[in-house]
Amino acid sequence: MIRIFPDYESLSRAAAERFAHRAGLAAAAQDLFTVALSGSATPRRTYELLAEPPLRDRIPWEAVHVFWGDERCVPPDNPRSNVHLARTTFLDRVPLPPENLHKPSCTDFPHEAAQQYDAFIEAFFAPDPPTFDLIFLGLGEDGHTASLFPGSPALEETVRLVVEAHKPGESFGRITFTPGLINAADEVIFLVSGSGKARILREVLEGPHRPRQLPAQLIRAGGGPLWLLDEEAAELLQPVTAGAIP
Repeated sequence: MIRIFPDYESLSRAAAERFAHRAGLAAAAQDLFTVALSGSATPRRTYELLAEPPLRDRIPWEAVHVFWGDERCVPPDNPRSNVHLARTTFLDRVPLPPENLHKPSCTDFPHEAAQQYDAFIEAFFAPDPPTFDLIFLGLGEDGHTASLFPGSPALEETVRLVVEAHKPGESFGRITFTPGLINAADEVIFLVSGSGKARILREVLEGPHRPRQLPAQLIRAGGGPLWLLDEEAAELLQPVTAGAIP
């Protein structure tokens, strides 16, 4: 499912509204809303809106449990940290109980951090299989999502929930949700903005199925993810694709 918005601001508002809507539904049904956040620049405005009225006052924060779909193994106050982004833009500005913040401990030893986060997630959802209510994802210009990079062994993982990941050229490691964990979610939302993503978005949505080269093609949770795009990101899509709007 694809929705196209005039600009980044309206895309971000739609994503924040969807968070609030899903949180309300899940909290009413089970007194629990589990969400995994993404990093990089695109979700920043979405996060800011969640910390502002009216959404801040609509969300049942006592029922919200926050996780991360991937993290860079850098110090927690490093601007490249996905946890740092979420905390500074909204988590430190909303009445989320501290015990509901489930951040990965990813610094010097990504393999151990992945094992620990894997075990924590499995225990959190036990005895049921881990199933997030909502997972936010982005799309990299190389077709990656979360920290699932082209050619990565993580793309073939079928047992573990969280694994170590590496991006060529980076001096630090990462951890990431595996495709199986992402695809088990009730809903996955891709946020894609800007003309710089137009080419790769067209390849992912309209090109041949090449998930080893385009990892975002592996994501099919809930019958297919929800793609929230702005017009610049969608500018190269064929009308039949761009017309797939609810």
